[in-house]
Amino acid sequence: MKYKILAYIFFIVGTSDLLIKLFYGNIFSDLTEDYYEIANPILVFTPVLFFSLGGIFLKESKVSLSVENFGTSRLKYYTPQLICLVFVVLIFLFFTFNAQMNMENRGIDFGFGFLNQEASFDIQFSLVEYDGLDPYWWAYVAALLNTLLVAVLGIIFCTILGIIVGIARLSPNFLIKNAAAWYIEFFRNIPLLLQIFFWYYAALRALPLPQDASPLFGVTYLTIKGYYMPAFVWNNLNIFIYLVLAAIISIVFIRYYAIKLRDKEGKQLPVFYISAFLLIILPGLSFIIGGVSLNFEIPVLKQLSATSFIYDGGISVPPELIALTLALSLYTATFIAECVRAGIQGISKGQKEAASSLGLTTNQVLKLVIMPQALRIIIPPTTNQYLNLTKNSSLAAAIAYPDLVLVFAGTALMQTGRAIEIVSITMLTYLSISLAIAALMNWYNKLIEIKEK
Repeated sequence: MKYKILAYIFFIVGTSDLLIKLFYGNIFSDLTEDYYEIANPILVFTPVLFFSLGGIFLKESKVSLSVENFGTSRLKYYTPQLICLVFVVLIFLFFTFNAQMNMENRGIDFGFGFLNQEASFDIQFSLVEYDGLDPYWWAYVAALLNTLLVAVLGIIFCTILGIIVGIARLSPNFLIKNAAAWYIEFFRNIPLLLQIFFWYYAALRALPLPQDASPLFGVTYLTIKGYYMPAFVWNNLNIFIYLVLAAIISIVFIRYYAIKLRDKEGKQLPVFYISAFLLIILPGLSFIIGGVSLNFEIPVLKQLSATSFIYDGGISVPPELIALTLALSLYTATFIAECVRAGIQGISKGQKEAASSLGLTTNQVLKLVIMPQALRIIIPPTTNQYLNLTKNSSLAAAIAYPDLVLVFAGTALMQTGRAIEIVSITMLTYLSISLAIAALMNWYNKLIEIKEK
């Protein structure tokens, strides 16, 4: 237990040290000025040192089990790891020292203090309020949110499309099966960057100008300048959110109770209908007795000049976001479809025949028997596709979508010249996003795995 406490202390100190360096730079620069060439490279990597020490103590808390299992001494257990750690640290120190010397010869300082400086450039699309007077770190936040938006939308759409196409590949219907096969072979064999160019420069450029656009569904407009839709204007939104959360928590408890009742007494509760009822009734009560109201702000055509028009009000989705989301979703869905097909085909034919012999319909066999087992095969390779989609979103710079690469690793880098700092932050950001997605998918994979007794 004491080793775990020490490990968590080092993790907290390392995280604090990293945040201090990101937002305040090297606070010991005055003290290390005379020994800058030697001390600064070491101080830059002190967070890594703290994390490494935390990992060692965390491993020490479990080493007794390892020693017992592998029958080795602590010295033999730790020596290869220590040699590897020293080797990696020396490599990092060498390159850091070399970069520091070259930067000093060119009169370039190292540090993250520039993040508090005024950015002096605009971002054409942002989920948060931003203008050129904001600091670089806020530009980083705006660009990061744009990247996450593309990743989330892409993952949602490619998952839905991939599941549909993957199941269609196994359809007995000749037309459906071959249409799905042609879709997969077409989209996965064309480079992703070329698909992005097609949707942005060919498909979306053929759309009408705002003044010539016809309304879709009466209130939305798809134009060459983007997609315009009504915006929600809420009153007492917090009450509505609270009741939605209450409905979700109630559904979780009901589902847990239904599973327990089924296992103990063999009784089946209509969980789906109860959940749908709660999701409709509880949020609906907020409009009746909670004072919640919802209005819509409709886009209105506005003339900027004699030949320039734009829609004012509502929500505007830029064409860059549409093109990027379409390309990423359609491309990644082909690989997910193959993962789904492989997972379904990985279930033995006897399982399907046994389910059919019980009188289950084709949809019930797929939903209740095949998919729960196939998910254990589908999830691991699908996780890789989610990670690829997130990293491929960096191609957004090719069509000027303001993501992390274009805004932070592009414009901010050219303005400040802080190549090492900005590239390091960008790499660490993508690494953190990917690790978070992998951890979430691994947790879900662990949740649905077969529990051996």
